[in-house]
Amino acid sequence: MKASAIVAHARLVAALRSPRCFAHPAGRIETIETHISTVVLAGKFAYKIKKPVDLGFADFSTLQKRRRACEAEVRLNRRTAPGIYLGVVPVTGSRQRPAFGGEGRTIEYAVRMRRFPAGRTLYALQRRGVLTLAHVEALAATVAAFHSRIAVAGRGGRFGSPARIRKEALDNFRQIGAVTRDRTVLRTLERLRAWTDTEFAKLRPLLEKRRTGGYVRECHGDLHLGNVTLIDGRPVPFDCIEFNAALRWIDVISEAAFTVMDLLAHGERALGFHFLNTYLEATGDYEGVEVLRFYLVYRALVRAKIAAIRARRAELKRYLSVATTLAEETREGLVILYGLSGSGKTTFARSLGGSLGAIRLRSDVERKRLHGLAAQARSGSKVGAGLYAAQATAATYQRLAELAGALLPSGFPVIVDAAFLRRSYRDLFRKLARSAGARFVIAACEAPLAELRRRVRSSERTSRDASEATLAVLERQIATREALTPAERAAAVVCETADARRQAAALAQIELRLGLSASRRAGPRGLRRRGSARASARRRSAPRTGTARTGG
Repeated sequence: MKASAIVAHARLVAALRSPRCFAHPAGRIETIETHISTVVLAGKFAYKIKKPVDLGFADFSTLQKRRRACEAEVRLNRRTAPGIYLGVVPVTGSRQRPAFGGEGRTIEYAVRMRRFPAGRTLYALQRRGVLTLAHVEALAATVAAFHSRIAVAGRGGRFGSPARIRKEALDNFRQIGAVTRDRTVLRTLERLRAWTDTEFAKLRPLLEKRRTGGYVRECHGDLHLGNVTLIDGRPVPFDCIEFNAALRWIDVISEAAFTVMDLLAHGERALGFHFLNTYLEATGDYEGVEVLRFYLVYRALVRAKIAAIRARRAELKRYLSVATTLAEETREGLVILYGLSGSGKTTFARSLGGSLGAIRLRSDVERKRLHGLAAQARSGSKVGAGLYAAQATAATYQRLAELAGALLPSGFPVIVDAAFLRRSYRDLFRKLARSAGARFVIAACEAPLAELRRRVRSSERTSRDASEATLAVLERQIATREALTPAERAAAVVCETADARRQAAALAQIELRLGLSASRRAGPRGLRRRGSARASARRRSAPRTGTARTGG
């Protein structure tokens, strides 16, 4: 980039800090700088101006390139945030007396946006300790729905090919190496590049299969916590990548991996895996887990690259530490849930998934997927009939076994949330774990009978979950369940879900059964989880309103 162009940009921004530049009340005018843009905040609006830079992955070196980038930014971001992105306006006049949308010669272009409180981004909520399971669950549903409707790359196109994926991954190393001479950083980059090359060679056939299978789509491209805000209580992604099509036309699991990685990097393991599992349940894309670790590391390196460009040394090292941990840290094991309807299996499985960093499978979801139904759809099936007939139940457990078998080599523990009231189904999964060389644990969820009935009645009234259990179903289960054998009890951990203290003890015991030490559970090198009672209490509380700023 030319120094003179940057100086001219800075002078223009300084001139735009005058109220006379706006056709509306401006109030206090502020600016925000990023590595590729300047955002001018005035009144109820924000104006984003591209910097005249060419960073390789983003080229805004000419006025026409900046105009096209502004137009693309508005078009693409309106897919998820139509209420924020209002249009492209010219900056007219002279650099000494400019105006947004005025008369005269156009000297620059800006994206006009509606401002929103800065304190409502998910990053801001996380910093205050009030980011909740409900927030990330809603975001996962939003992202899954977005991915289902966006454009799909053509099979013979240039986007999403293994060669392109490798190039983008290796560009991170080149670009970080170009701006640092830190020997520790360079040695870490060498190790991560070797890991990336090895993983890519192993995964290349699957990456191509996913491209031809329609998983490469025109995504958001930059889905970290700072690029999602709450509007009317709903998570809204904004500020997608408009300047580089190759960084936007990507595998959908790469997009999901960015959000997961960002949550992990901020110490939110439980929220990260809750986001992932909610997304996978919505999409059914469990094949993507096989390439997930590759993309998690890639996304950590993307953030490391941005930190390097911004000369943020501590942040650079933090993301390199995250990338190293993700590359090295593997956990293997298979946990199946056992218990009656209302015993708290799903709630416990959710907690266990976050604690272990595990992939969770739910029989209630996969049963309906096999029959072409959405997770929360009501099938109207009677007890022991329809979706719950013996043949349908057997098919459901077989599908769960197929998925678990495919997931176990990924290096993530697998949790199967199902009743497992028949011994033959438990035997099937015990043999599956043995054949995969994975440790096997039965999580036996228990609660007093009166509590089981209360929970089932409550679930019937709300109908907000995939489960269709009724009191009639519960009574049938009580009459027909096959108790754990003595050998099974030796592999079981009892979880009394009506007692929070004992539930926490069961979580810890399962982690130990799977061979995780206390330090591993805490999460090594940059992935440490916040587990204090104070943080948990803050996370459950409602978000507060932050200071008004911008989206951009």
